Amino acid sequence: MKIWAHRGCSQRYPENTLLAFEKALEIKGLAGIEFDIQLTKDRHMVVLHDERVDRTTESIGYVRDYTLTELKKLHIYADVHPTQQIPTIEEVLDLIESAMRSGLKLNIELKNSVYPYEGMEDQIVDLIHARGLQEQVIYSSFSALSLQRIRELDPVTEIGILDTKVSDCLYKLAGGCGANALHPYWRGIDLQPERLRDYTVRAWLSGHLYPEKPTGTKLDLAALENRGITDAFLNEPEVYL
Repeated sequence: MKIWAHRGCSQRYPENTLLAFEKALEIKGLAGIEFDIQLTKDRHMVVLHDERVDRTTESIGYVRDYTLTELKKLHIYADVHPTQQIPTIEEVLDLIESAMRSGLKLNIELKNSVYPYEGMEDQIVDLIHARGLQEQVIYSSFSALSLQRIRELDPVTEIGILDTKVSDCLYKLAGGCGANALHPYWRGIDLQPERLRDYTVRAWLSGHLYPEKPTGTKLDLAALENRGITDAFLNEPEVYL
């Protein structure tokens, strides 16, 4: 079972922040880091999960209605650690690029199934290629059309199709979205392992997020692996490695 840091180390530190990514880089044996990207009003790529800033900052409203300068004025509380900001994709890549060149993978989820950010696929592929990191990146999205555009831009990159049920992931894949990996919810494995044998199956978990306290429990990864899951996006990867 390959372990990924879901939005960084997002159980003990604020998700999708440089702090959460820094903590993930300290974990030996980590397969990769997962995070989400969106576009600001002035078309900068920022790393944030929700389409709105309400849950993680002191402000309200949609990411797409803020300029980058306005977003950078918002605060993400980090307990005893310095208050964090919403990072740009460039800031995150500056932090983890060295680790990527040493083998760490990066899963970039394009958050465009609720609000389709026009041209975001072109922007992220251009940036990754400009940095020469394309072999270390996996793109994912719930939007089959978005992934189809990624495949047009990069015929050989790895793409993971997101959905709740693994059967729906396969359905989207068969529809020609260009994906070659399945990214279902971990409780959405509704097919027998034999049907999944030829695929990379990276399962995502919702779980507890900072500032919720850790539960002190662990998943039975062997049981998940027996169901056909090859990789797990975990909020608390540090307790498994």
